[in-house]
Amino acid sequence: MDKLVIEGGVSLRGDVRVGTAKNSVLPILAATLLTREPCRIVDAPRLRDVGTMLRILPALGVECERDADGSIATRVVDERACEAPYELVKTMRASVCVLGPLVGRRRRARVSFPGGCVFGPRPIDLHLKGLRALGVELDIEAGYIVARAENLRGASMYLGGAFGPTVTGTANVLMAAVLADGVTHIHMAACEPEIQDLARFLVAMGADVRGIGTPVLEIHGVAELHGATYRPVPDRIEAGTFLVAAAITGGNVTVRDCRPEDLLAVIERLEAVGCGIETGADWVRCARRGRLRAADITTLPYPGFPTDLQAQFMALLTLADGVSVVTEKIYPERFMHVAELARMRARIRREQHLAIVEGTEYLSGAPVLASDLRASAALVLAGLVAEGETQVRRVYHIDRGYERIEEKLAHLGARIRREEDEEGA
Repeated sequence: MDKLVIEGGVSLRGDVRVGTAKNSVLPILAATLLTREPCRIVDAPRLRDVGTMLRILPALGVECERDADGSIATRVVDERACEAPYELVKTMRASVCVLGPLVGRRRRARVSFPGGCVFGPRPIDLHLKGLRALGVELDIEAGYIVARAENLRGASMYLGGAFGPTVTGTANVLMAAVLADGVTHIHMAACEPEIQDLARFLVAMGADVRGIGTPVLEIHGVAELHGATYRPVPDRIEAGTFLVAAAITGGNVTVRDCRPEDLLAVIERLEAVGCGIETGADWVRCARRGRLRAADITTLPYPGFPTDLQAQFMALLTLADGVSVVTEKIYPERFMHVAELARMRARIRREQHLAIVEGTEYLSGAPVLASDLRASAALVLAGLVAEGETQVRRVYHIDRGYERIEEKLAHLGARIRREEDEEGA
């Protein structure tokens, strides 16, 4: 097991390029189950989660091959396999997105029920609600979702929940509906760029999907889909993380190969805390101007502030003058990073779905444990500016969503290195 060792105190400067979005690549790979023809996903990131999906798909009869340029080629060779086993699904919640395409193409599926995350459970009741509306018979047997669909038909449904639309649920129902008879309307559909990306990939395969990017998706079922070559959108969460890295270190960083239009809520909050922002067609530059100012953030469904950047932004607010309030409206328990930031001298008080952050003059390096993907990124950001040495353990979490993050940060001037963790935390 590895750890990241960071010597804080360097202002990051320079250019950094982001990869394609993990949260697009995973459902797009699942969508290749919808055709027997070859598909090619261009420039897919080399991440732990992508590697997990590349182990799940062969169990479902898909040949997968990664080329030297990073692209992934897929081809279905056996449509009899319909079970996604617990041993694979348990390691990544997004594995459940194979349920929709299996039901849509093969009319049956047996997918291990996904467990809760360390920051709280994320139920799939809306996934099941949407699939049942399409005529899918569902049951839970021995920890597996068992689905059968003799007559898959279009339907109108509402997929809003207590915390807004369901992103993975929208993906699952969308992938099932493209091969259903008739027309499907998904009301309160997720509008995230990654859902738009999945819909555009399905269109490239021959699907008829309308209303992309709006809360109402209209899907006209087709008889067959064909193969396609597709490049997913840039990773807005990786881009946002590097922008926050520039802000927290008082640096000047240009994030390239990104889509500024996907980052508007993040850019607005960075300006609010005292950063100067410039944008171009495919780049964003962040330069801090003086002391950080306190600012409140509230996570919301897209185009609101993304929950996947809440932890990173909280690390930034620990050094802002004044008191900030972080309100988590997507996953109310997503505050596992608070205790570890406190070990670094942060002053944060948790009150249910709120975190009250009182800015401090400096952070102190310390050994810390990553609890999940985005929490680990927040601890790395805190380590970049902390006095002394910070050791972030359990970095397999960060490897799920950031490709070679230590190399990219080092290119910007950070004093960071990866080491084997002899303690095996």
